[in-house]
Amino acid sequence: MTATETPILEFLDNHPAAGDFHADVLAGLAARPKRLAPKYFYDKVGSELFDRITELPEYYPTRTEIGILEAAAGEIAELCGPKPLLLEYGSGSSRKIRILLEALAGRDARYVAIDISKQHLLESVAALAEEFPAVAVYAVCADYSKPYPLPPSALEGAGRRVAFFPGSTIGNFSPSEAVGFLCNTAQTIGPGGSLLIGVDLDKDARILDAAYDDAAGVTAAFNLNLLRRINRELDADFDLGAFEHKAFYNRPAGRVEMHLASLRDQQVRVGEAVFGFAAGETIHTENSHKFTLEGFQRLAEQAGFRPVRVWTDPDGLFSLHWLDVR
Repeated sequence: MTATETPILEFLDNHPAAGDFHADVLAGLAARPKRLAPKYFYDKVGSELFDRITELPEYYPTRTEIGILEAAAGEIAELCGPKPLLLEYGSGSSRKIRILLEALAGRDARYVAIDISKQHLLESVAALAEEFPAVAVYAVCADYSKPYPLPPSALEGAGRRVAFFPGSTIGNFSPSEAVGFLCNTAQTIGPGGSLLIGVDLDKDARILDAAYDDAAGVTAAFNLNLLRRINRELDADFDLGAFEHKAFYNRPAGRVEMHLASLRDQQVRVGEAVFGFAAGETIHTENSHKFTLEGFQRLAEQAGFRPVRVWTDPDGLFSLHWLDVR
């Protein structure tokens, strides 16, 4: 545990070791096809760029989910009950959790923010702790796709554990990975616990293509920043001008794919390792699976959850699910 100078009651630093990043990058670039895990997008710059993405006119998920949360906040607060312990995966800018914390006023809520980007996490939760002095605020820097410890003091005397996983980040996992993540979440929150999760819905490819390849180029900068991070942290020599952002909806696979495409034949050094790229060859950096309501609920049931409530927007773009551990 590391002390901080913020109103945060407890901070657990379980940030993945630098060696994990190095090993994953080498393995991913040696794979066929080449790939990099999307969790590594989120250094400080990447987190800030993603916050900008969520404000773009083409990027419907954030504003749509916020609208759903605002409309359903009272009902969600009733489902949470007294003294709830909220666990937010990927706290980001904390705009969405503010809606829930306001709705939970007077319920003696506790809040644990879990994020892989340490600096961004601490800045966000420090602001929340000052804004909501009646809420006990905790922070855990961790890769939430793997098991992690919770602050012991957050658990003592808490009511229902409610994991909050907004933004349809569940879509970044393959179906089997998603079931595994949901199983881990069910174990973390335990019997009587619940999951409030945002799920993006299948829709017209034109809407999806625009959302992941915006006119302002912010998503392209976000994708390319991963190479910049590798250069900085792993002594690599990626020429960012020799790669370009590609995003498209793969309808047979039911997912949006993001890639970084090599613009020419080239070699790239990462430390002492050298990797060759042919012109047009890509690094697959992200999948974002889209779901039907029934398809996602079947997935959740495989992981030991019981669907209780689902909310959607009038246009059927996005959904918010309340699931109880069976």
